[in-house]
Amino acid sequence: MTLSTSAVVRAFAAIEAADRPEIWISLRPEAEVIAEAAEVDAAAHAPLRGMVFAVKDNIDVAGLPTTLGLPLSRRGDIAEQDATAVARLRAAGAIVIGKTNLDQFATGLVGTRSPYGAVRNAWWPERISGGSSSGSAVAVALGMVDFALGTDTAGSGRIPAALNRIVGIKPSLGLVPVTGMRDACRPFDTITVFARELEVATLASQIMYGPDGHDGLAREWPVDARLAAPEHPTLAVPLEANLASLDNEARAAWREAIEHWSAVAELRPLDITPLLNSARLLYEGAIVAGRFAAAGEFMSDHAGLDPTVASIVRAAEPVPAWRYVADRAKLDDARTTASVLLDGLDGLVIPTAPGHPTLAEVAADPIGVNSWLGTFTNFVNLLDLAAIAVPHVDASSRGFGTTVVTRAGEDRVAADLAARVLGVDRPSGFDGEGVDLAVFGAHLTGQPLNGQLRELGARFVRSVQTAPSYSLFALDTTPPKPGLVPRRDLGASIAGEVWRISPVGLTRFLSALPAPMTLGAITLSDGESVIGFSCTVDALEGAREITEFGSWPEYLAQRAV
Repeated sequence: MTLSTSAVVRAFAAIEAADRPEIWISLRPEAEVIAEAAEVDAAAHAPLRGMVFAVKDNIDVAGLPTTLGLPLSRRGDIAEQDATAVARLRAAGAIVIGKTNLDQFATGLVGTRSPYGAVRNAWWPERISGGSSSGSAVAVALGMVDFALGTDTAGSGRIPAALNRIVGIKPSLGLVPVTGMRDACRPFDTITVFARELEVATLASQIMYGPDGHDGLAREWPVDARLAAPEHPTLAVPLEANLASLDNEARAAWREAIEHWSAVAELRPLDITPLLNSARLLYEGAIVAGRFAAAGEFMSDHAGLDPTVASIVRAAEPVPAWRYVADRAKLDDARTTASVLLDGLDGLVIPTAPGHPTLAEVAADPIGVNSWLGTFTNFVNLLDLAAIAVPHVDASSRGFGTTVVTRAGEDRVAADLAARVLGVDRPSGFDGEGVDLAVFGAHLTGQPLNGQLRELGARFVRSVQTAPSYSLFALDTTPPKPGLVPRRDLGASIAGEVWRISPVGLTRFLSALPAPMTLGAITLSDGESVIGFSCTVDALEGAREITEFGSWPEYLAQRAV
């Protein structure tokens, strides 16, 4: 069997073996999916070839109903085309298996508010899966799919990740177009990714990014966004007083998780009370009016409505417009406060959920338990922050994880930090944006000026060689650095590195560039032309030519012998 066909067969076998019907609302016929797999394997460009995925049932998949967690008899609209995010993933070779269960209208963090049944946790069936992206998270955790799409307004793409011990990426608002995704509480919704491996989650996320010309909330990457975490990051962690909501098991797991984080970053205690207070605006203020705007049309008919969800949506109807405007103004102020709090920090690490309740506990207090679960998640989208939930796997704890939160647009910083605490390689899935800059001397890895690149958030891409038409000279500068100049007839290939930097970062870098260094087009051995370091011709007077060494580090090493 071909790669994609094998993946499809494994997926359907895993679904049958698990016997978890509550995970799925719609499954595509296996024969149809296998036929699509054959087409994918014949395609020339398919970076996600061999991967299958699931889609939360508030996101359109062509040919399947989008139920929003309503019975099919009430809401069974067959989608005519894929949501933008789904279309991009399919174009990259990933294959949709089916649509997953959710808390109705994506309203809830528990995974129990659905006429299709409560989605049980992947590892502890007596406990909740978390929601609202319940089916997607459990399908990933049980190995049915390689990754799955969820959505997140108040934690729906992070709580299920923590409780099922997987990775959940909640991107900055607007980076993934929401065309074809049904609103939960506009404009605070985003499409998220679940996966067992960070690398898979970041790759899928990268493919979905970028405006589509239809979503009015979509945005490009900020031109000043850092593209990598610094070598020695500083992260905030909540004060002990901010952690009063943690139950005993979660508190013990938090202490263990913080030990892991302290090994990869300097941790600085921070009072996050203003962030926690801002979260109350989602349900205790007028922002909840967005819930009625999204689902109010379904409230006239009681059939198939989850009573808890219906009570939340109906309570949002009488919110006056003036109060909504006033609370949006409060949010603007809260975002400014958050920016001040995070100034000088590379991010914030928080518990993802304060505990892991049972299905019975949720049934006994559906509103109270749900509110408690959102303690550390509700503020993130309201304040326009990026976040990645990572699992903390320990034999003594149930579903527990931590979340690294960064400023909007610094999704790559969050991914680097998540990789470090998980002990995995830096994910390659976030290398798409920015400007490539080739360096050949003191800015190389391990050289004295490399820190200037890292401070600007530049990201190492690859080692390179120039075309065989350059010469290298040792300049009389402090610190010592080489000068690269084109020599068509007498030149050679010189080794260097390519780093990716934001447009604003490159501008700042140029403004501080000392004489006699210049930036210009450098031709690499594969014919690609990139911006790179060169030097003025007059700087070569009296300089020693060191082309024969092939690189600046090799010259330094030989000189030291």
